[in-house]
Parts: sequence; C-alpha cells; structure tokens
Amino acid sequence: MNKTTLFFVYREITVSIMQKMDKKNRIFRLLPPLLFLLIPFLLFSENGKTHTEIKVVDFTELQPLLEQEGDTVYVVNFWATWCAPCIKEIPYFEQFSEKYRNERVKVLMVSLDMRSQLETKLIPFIEKEKMKNKVLLLDDPKFNDWIPLVEKSWTGAIPATLVYGNGFREFYPKELTLAELEEVVQPLLTN
Repeated sequence: MNKTTLFFVYREITVSIMQKMDKKNRIFRLLPPLLFLLIPFLLFSENGKTHTEIKVVDFTELQPLLEQEGDTVYVVNFWATWCAPCIKEIPYFEQFSEKYRNERVKVLMVSLDMRSQLETKLIPFIEKEKMKNKVLLLDDPKFNDWIPLVEKSWTGAIPATLVYGNGFREFYPKELTLAELEEVVQPLLTN
C-alpha cells in the first residue's frame, strides 16, 4: 500500500470515529482532527530525513575542481561551521551567487568540518542558513600534502578563497566582503 492510499484510509477511519463520538466527550472530539493533521505530515516527511545532501570528497576528488578551464570564473571558498569569520562571510557568497547567477561564475563552498559532524552540524547549518551554493565536505587528513597544492603560500587558515578563470588565479587567505568579491570577479567577466 502506498502513502496516498494509507492517507485516504486513515481519513475515512478518522471521519467514522468522529461521527460515532458522543457529544459528552468533547475533549476526545479534538483528537481525531489533530491526528488527521499529524499523520499525513509524518507519512510524507520521509521519517524526518533531510533533503540536503553533501558530497564528501578527498583532495584527489577536489583537485580537478580547482583547475577547470573555459570561460567560467570559479570562486572556491574554504570554510567551516566552527569558524566565526567564515560564518560572517557566507551571506556575502550567497548574495554574490544570486546577483551573478546569469553570468559565467560558479561558487563552490568547501567545508573543512569533521566528517563525523556532517549530519549533526554541517547539514543543519546549511539548512538553517538556507545556503544555495554547492557545498562539498573535504575529508582528507593529509592536509600538509594538499594545502600547498591549493596555494603554496597558504598556511591552512580559514576562511580562504581561490578565484580563478580567464587566465586569472588568485588566492585570498582572509575573510571577504561582497564588495571585495565583486571587485575581484567583475573585471574577469568583461574579458
């Protein structure tokens, strides 16, 4: 039996119970309508599972995303939910993406949170903040190997942002504002 069939069976049972209830049991008269509202929600909520899916990658999977070619400008931000400056700049990246959604710009948010906190911290944070940019979780403990492959001078401190495309490649190991993002990217879009 599918969920829709269950819903209609439940509705018929609820209506039948309500019709049979005695007027003296006014409190119990409220129960079926409340259940009528609650049960479908539970049936269709997929057992409370979230719809946000985050791909977990190691650096070998991330590296090609840091070296793409073509006429697109790529903005790759390294961040984490435990990093206050990162959290502060996330709305700027969201606003930036929205403003330039019809341009040749792609934003990728690379989370450095722990994999064990994917379900308990990262996904709830993304949903709470209504993040629309693509998010990947980088789970690669060999950070001394991959950090210099992102940028030789990078210490690993976050937030940090790599902007590249159209013959341009620059790394910003600091918090960025919307104005700073636009200042870097706008000239690359006119080329």
